[in-house]
Amino acid sequence: MKKGFTIWLTGYSGSGKTTIASALNKELVNRNISCEILDGDVIRQYLSRGLTFSKEDRCENIMRIGFVAELLSRHGVVVIVSAISPYRSAREAVRNRIADFIEVYAKCPINVCEERDVKGLYKKARAGLVNNFTGISDPYEEPLNPEVVCETDTQLINESVESILGYLVKTGLLSVK
Repeated sequence: MKKGFTIWLTGYSGSGKTTIASALNKELVNRNISCEILDGDVIRQYLSRGLTFSKEDRCENIMRIGFVAELLSRHGVVVIVSAISPYRSAREAVRNRIADFIEVYAKCPINVCEERDVKGLYKKARAGLVNNFTGISDPYEEPLNPEVVCETDTQLINESVESILGYLVKTGLLSVK
């Protein structure tokens, strides 16, 4: 059985997590690696429906995503999680559950994320129409020691993907193409 692991992309809304996850997934599938993307927005719609954006519910959402990621990776699947996951404690709790957990920080200044805001969420949050919005009315706790940092305001998507793949090769989780 192939060894599974979890790549956890964290960062502000609009930082490029989902875009990187999709490009990374495509690259891994091209290498015949079994992958699954767990996107925070999709999980919230199907697995975490009814949860609010309170700190407690956000942490519960991350724990649910982490549970699914752990199950899949334990069975040889490479899991790519794309979720804001604003609280360090929740990310660390998930890290402690998953044997091979790779935290990838999609680092991007909030003003750039606001410029990219296709859903108009930042505008709504600034107008007070969205409560508990990460980076505006709720904190984002940057990772202290992520395995990979993708500077998404200056890196191209393929550069971010190459950074992640490079880390995976360096640690032996992925063989050289």
